[in-house]
Amino acid sequence: MKLNPVIDTDVAIIGSGTAGMSAYRSALEHTSRVLLIESGRYGTTCARVGCMPSKLLIAAADAAQAVAAASHFGVSAGPTHIDGRAVMARVRSERDRFVGFVVDAVNHWPADHRLVGHARFLDDHTLQVGATQVQAQRIVIATGSRPAVPEAWQLALGDRLIVNDDVFDWTDLPRSVAVVGAGVIGMELAQALQRLGVRVRLYGRSERIGPLSDPQLQKLTREVFGAELPLSVDLAHIEPRREGNSVIVRAMDRDGGVHEEHFDWLLATTGRRPNVDQLGLENTTLSLDARGIPVHDRNTAQVADCPIFIAGDVSEDRPLLHEAADEGRIAGGNAGRFPDVRVRPRRTPLAVVFSEPQIAMAGASHAELSAAGIAFEIGRVSFEDQGRSRVMGRNLGALHVYGEVGTGRFLGAEMLGPAAEHIGHLLAWSVQRGDTVQQMLDSPFYHPVVEEGLRTALRGLQRALHVEPPPVERCLDRGPGA
Repeated sequence: MKLNPVIDTDVAIIGSGTAGMSAYRSALEHTSRVLLIESGRYGTTCARVGCMPSKLLIAAADAAQAVAAASHFGVSAGPTHIDGRAVMARVRSERDRFVGFVVDAVNHWPADHRLVGHARFLDDHTLQVGATQVQAQRIVIATGSRPAVPEAWQLALGDRLIVNDDVFDWTDLPRSVAVVGAGVIGMELAQALQRLGVRVRLYGRSERIGPLSDPQLQKLTREVFGAELPLSVDLAHIEPRREGNSVIVRAMDRDGGVHEEHFDWLLATTGRRPNVDQLGLENTTLSLDARGIPVHDRNTAQVADCPIFIAGDVSEDRPLLHEAADEGRIAGGNAGRFPDVRVRPRRTPLAVVFSEPQIAMAGASHAELSAAGIAFEIGRVSFEDQGRSRVMGRNLGALHVYGEVGTGRFLGAEMLGPAAEHIGHLLAWSVQRGDTVQQMLDSPFYHPVVEEGLRTALRGLQRALHVEPPPVERCLDRGPGA
């Protein structure tokens, strides 16, 4: 009789995405007995279907928009022609290149450190992976997430329903797409497809578009994107149906008005679901929250006092690549050195949306500060009349900066505008250092740059906080205003 193989290891890591790879490297610093288990394809979500492929599509859309807007500067570029097959060929080629880097990295790890198959808990220390049983002293759950799509839509639409994963396998651009879900992914893809000549409508159940929580900025976001992109938001009901090879989306607003439109595809960007439902967590002693996720400490990644850790998108904490890498590092390190579990401080929150104009959130958001009852003031600047922004023809949006009453400490910011991906970094660094508004204003601001708008907002925040500037201003801060 042939016995099923048994693998004994110090640390088993379930999932080889960004968090899993980071956990592997970190655990390996403390023990050589590490096993990485993967049920599907190697290659992180970011490389295959997330960050990089979407930015490739956005880059093509930006190029098309630059040609279309050239006449604004007195430049005649002639009629714009978009070759959908060429656009998608580059997206797929570069996507495959990024995935190749990840796969090569994993394949260079020792073969006895890798196991392919679906892992399922039998108890707190035992995993069943196909015919193999894994006995692990410590386990890291880094199983990621997947798109969440209503089952009724799947039944009604069949292969006319797609998720963002599917977009990057297209060989050509379609004629029309309904994008349902007005979060970050929906915003980015809807705008990119629209600029590449695809007829698009963006649908949302709430009136919010994107992640900004500041009421004034959220209103401005709806106005700015509504001027370019057909929107149907704050809907009471969305009901898609299929007719032949077409999708008809029936949308009902809260006043009872109904709008119907035909599309080739429905792209569902309605959120993601953590991959915990097939792990057999019911066979463990772990406490689960209402979503079925093990209750854990985000600063140690540990689940209660168990030798089990969790990292990455599966935790539904901050589903961003740099956060997944940090969480994997924390989880893998603590699993490797267990029972010496160490608290690791988390970095300041930073999020960017690669729309046009871009969106950035750094530090504490307006909603978080309000919910926490923190006394704060707001400094504001509009980019409509900001010098450098007008020069570039990108004078849309606004920046709001938040400071603590009494201390003058900078707390966070929300932004819709040009160069948000860069300004967001500067502001997140200031929050993490614990800078005051005055310390930020003491920094150099060149002329003419978009950052002069940040200085305007900081000056307004300083006045709102009733903080007197130093009696003698430095010469370096006497440059032209924003």
